[in-house]
Amino acid sequence: MSHADDRTSPALRAARSLENSDAFDAVIERWQPRVAAALERRPELAARLHGRDLGHALHPLMTDLPLGLWMSATTLDLVGGDSARPHAERLLGLGVLAALPTSLTGLADWAVSGRRTQRVGTAHAALNSVALGLYAGSWALRRRGAHSAGVAASLLATGVVSASGYLGGHMSFRLGAPPRHHSGPATTRTAPDADEADVATAPGPPSTAPDA
Repeated sequence: MSHADDRTSPALRAARSLENSDAFDAVIERWQPRVAAALERRPELAARLHGRDLGHALHPLMTDLPLGLWMSATTLDLVGGDSARPHAERLLGLGVLAALPTSLTGLADWAVSGRRTQRVGTAHAALNSVALGLYAGSWALRRRGAHSAGVAASLLATGVVSASGYLGGHMSFRLGAPPRHHSGPATTRTAPDADEADVATAPGPPSTAPDA
């Protein structure tokens, strides 16, 4: 997409700003080498976290579970009535538990991605952490009988996780993250897949090329 396209989308402009900002570089430089070293010490575990057994990244698939549980809980909050309260509470708790292994797959992909992806990914992780805290807090409030406050916390978390999801999509579809060779070869065909050929030949400034 052109710079003119970028100007039509405030969300895209914000994501592009994150790509080019060095605000998170100190955090990245401190933690990325440690995570990468841990992955190198456990290559079999790293391969599974990256999704090599699947042939493509595992993290996007994993995100469906906590998000599905949390969205189901929110749906019950909005239309389920009083009888649905315990079911919504259980779904929230299961979502919090499912978010933990999901975050490990994202962390593994973050550690092997390029700097622009790592910058956006750090913001993505920060928003996810806030959302996770709100969902966990919502569950705890409900357990103490503060149902209305719990619902408010989960609705706020839904907004935060939606913003985070946009950044996740930006990393996958705009920046081409994570690098495909970690989860399997980009293609087994003699010629590149059509999308890879388009990326390789598309005109435009360097900022539109996939991060590696």
